[in-house]
Amino acid sequence: MTRTSTPFTAASTADEVLKDIDLTGSTAVITGGYSGLGLEATRALARAGARVIVPARRPRTAAAALRDIPGTEVAALDLADPESIRAFADGLLAAGPAARVDILINNAGIMACPETRVGPGWEAHFGVNHLGHFALVNHLAPALTHGRARVVSVASSGHFLSGIRWDDPHFRRDPYDRWLAYAQSKTANALFTRHLDALTGDRGPRALAVHPGSILTPLQRHIPREEQIAQGWMDAAGAPADGFKTPAQGAATAVWAATSPLLEAHGGAYCQDCDIAGPATTDDMLIGGVKPWAADPEAAARLWDLSAGLTGLDAFA
Repeated sequence: MTRTSTPFTAASTADEVLKDIDLTGSTAVITGGYSGLGLEATRALARAGARVIVPARRPRTAAAALRDIPGTEVAALDLADPESIRAFADGLLAAGPAARVDILINNAGIMACPETRVGPGWEAHFGVNHLGHFALVNHLAPALTHGRARVVSVASSGHFLSGIRWDDPHFRRDPYDRWLAYAQSKTANALFTRHLDALTGDRGPRALAVHPGSILTPLQRHIPREEQIAQGWMDAAGAPADGFKTPAQGAATAVWAATSPLLEAHGGAYCQDCDIAGPATTDDMLIGGVKPWAADPEAAARLWDLSAGLTGLDAFA
């Protein structure tokens, strides 16, 4: 896919990306927008004039994190609970014709957690990172189909480790592997974006996936410090390794994908470093790029059908 003429780089911050963009009158929804990259994206979008709704599994914690950011509000949402997702969407849509979402950033997620089952027995990474957001987007379809909306899903170079495990996505047969589970969910984020955009075309929303880069955030809470040091992510003092971004830099690609006019003709793209990513040519996750199994349109359509069957939702058909 053709790269853009973006003036931004891997070192750009979310505020720099939005410096000349006025979002007054627009509404953004950012899952997990009260911690890590999500909090930086919330700050930047609110400073640019957007009303930012932050759905949160821990509303009190979210409210405390956002109390000094004007233009933000918190609503309860647990991506592991289908009924909670429905309730959040119903509450937002209750505004009727005024219920318009201009930006939806599917940012919340879990990483390398112990084996856990959510919903009707789904593996937690697949259930929270992918199916929870799949359900959210489908429930919010009436607020998104106005031709200008952007849906941005935060993926990861973690997708390098696994495509979709078609025969056993929930690890019911094979031994559970926390890294393969995380990797599959990140491949799913990219494929979901690709097929959503293929379904909606010019009637909206425009959908994009982003790799934010390598950043130390609360996402790594399930990974012992010793393991992070052994992986080379930080030194013994806890300082990030070379090549890691700050949270403000990590949020930049998501807000760029959510707002840049350069992407109007590039729906379904996988982005990193504030540009469209090229194919991954190595297995080095710091270099990034997108592996073929995360960009395959046939796999994207197959995943959509699987997800629709699991959730009972298919609002864009």
